Order: sequence, then C-alpha cells, then structure tokens
Amino acid sequence: MNRKLGYLIALALAVAAPFVGYPVFLMKLLCFGLFACAFNLLIGYTGLLSFGHAAFFGGAGYVAGYALTTLGLPFEAGIVLGVLAAAAVGLVMGLLAIRRQGIYFSMITLALAQMVYFGALRAPFTHGEDGLQGVPRGKLLGVLDLGHDLTMYYVVLALFVAGFALIVRIVHSPFGQVLKAIKENEPRAISLGYEVDRVKLLAFVLSAALAGLAGALKTVVLGFETLTDVHWTMSGLVILMTLVGGMGTLAGPILGAFLVVALENKLGDLGNFLAEKTHVEWFASLGESVGIVTGLIFVACVLLFRRGIVGEIAAVFDAARRKGTAS
Repeated sequence: MNRKLGYLIALALAVAAPFVGYPVFLMKLLCFGLFACAFNLLIGYTGLLSFGHAAFFGGAGYVAGYALTTLGLPFEAGIVLGVLAAAAVGLVMGLLAIRRQGIYFSMITLALAQMVYFGALRAPFTHGEDGLQGVPRGKLLGVLDLGHDLTMYYVVLALFVAGFALIVRIVHSPFGQVLKAIKENEPRAISLGYEVDRVKLLAFVLSAALAGLAGALKTVVLGFETLTDVHWTMSGLVILMTLVGGMGTLAGPILGAFLVVALENKLGDLGNFLAEKTHVEWFASLGESVGIVTGLIFVACVLLFRRGIVGEIAAVFDAARRKGTAS
C-alpha cells in the first residue's frame, strides 16, 4: 500500500510538473529516467553489467529520426521502428555476449557498441558528425499535434509510465524471480533446471527495447540526434545514474537520472550565480567542469551510499521496521 501510494503521489506531481517547470526539460528527464530503469533491469535484477546500452539508446534515436524525417512516417511508426531496431541490435549483441560472464561480458558489449558508434559515424543516413536535424514530432494518431510542448509532455509521460509499469510487472513476475535467482547464484539456478542463457538473453533484449524507447522519444522531443547518444560515454552516464540512485531498486534509477541530468543542465547557471555573488570568476567555469563534479558525486556515493540514495533510505526504513517488530 505504501508503494502504491508513493507511485500515485509521484504520478500526480508529474502531471502537474509542466505547469511549473519547462516541459522540454521535464521530457528529457523522463527519457533518461526510462533509460536508467531499462539499464537497471539488466544490472540490478539480472547482475549483468553492460557497457553497450548507448548503442540501443542512440541507435533507436537514429532509426526513429530517419523514419520521421526522411521516410515521412507518422510518430507511432517512428517510435515502434526505433524500439524494434534497438531490440534487434540487443538480440545480436546478446547472442554474442551472453555466454560470457563478468568483465568479459562487459568488454564484449563495449566493443560491439563501439562498432555501432562507428557505423553511425560513417552511415550516410546519420549525416555523420552533423547528426540528424529538424526531426518533426508529427501528430499522434493523426489528430493530436505534438508540436505543442504540453501535448508532447503528456504523451511522453504516458509512455514513461507504461515502460515503468512493464518493468515493475517483470520484476514481480515469476520471470523476475528467476532473474534474481540468476543474479544471486547462477550455478544454483542452472541446477534447478532453468535455461539461464535463454533467460539472460530475454532480459537483455527487453532492456535494449526499453532503452530504445527512451532514445527514440528523446530524439522526437529535442528534434535532433547526434553521435553523443551512441558514444561509450553515454553508457557510462547511465551506469552513473543507476548507481547514484540505487541499483536494484525501482525508483532509484529515476532519481539518479533526474539528479545527473539536472546537474548537467543547471551547473552552469549555478556557477554564474555564485560568480556574480562572490566575485570569484572560477565559479563561472563550473558548467564546463560538469564531468569533474559528477565524478566527485559518484565517488561520494560509492564511499557513503553503497546502495545508492534510494537503497540507503530503504535500508534505514527496513532496519527501523525490523527493530519495531522485534520490540
């Protein structure tokens, strides 16, 4: 009941948010929140650390952008094609990497993702370093004009809620219990008769598809797609989001994504404000040093919040509940 109440409060805040904040920025937060949740499904519940999720996120963005810009397809078709492309890439990468474990699995996903990056750099339809520009939003079902930020926000919110609900359903399903069993003790799961490689492959493809949904939505929201989204640094960024928020928790990756994206967007404004108030010019360069600041936050979270922000909060509440039950 407490979890459901928390979801309802969060949904109510999300519905009211565009009347307070900038809708495009809020849509960007939702896209990255869904991206982090998709990655968390793999690392938090299956125990697979992938360094290749940028390939799904950016690849789906390129496919959706090309479908909308060059092929002139409607919004729904562009998003679906982006998700299918991400799932297909995930299937190929999974078939090649899933039989490896630990650092070997991570390095294979990184290598394959870099192949996708160089493919995006050289492919004619991606326009190389210039990227895809002027991606139209179109109309939803041919009726709702998505050019209006408020309308687009609620469409993105609905898809975010649908994606998050799917992740919650997966985690709490028998399939999700098998994923947790594989993460905790893979040899034991094998001894119980589970086809571990097939289960991990399915989890990998699901995670890739959801990451693709996030990437396709981001491209449509912002109206462009660049090589940044398929670069390995994007894979590192989603790892940072998940670890800061709380790996293996449902709400943690969303909070981590919100914090990291907000920090990247608002650090420059904060630096200018501090420089103006303190007359220290160094603060004005904070916006250019966002990597250093996020790195320091990552180090602090690793040292002080080993479970992530949400994980530590949940641990405190669990300890208090056990103490109350014992007394």
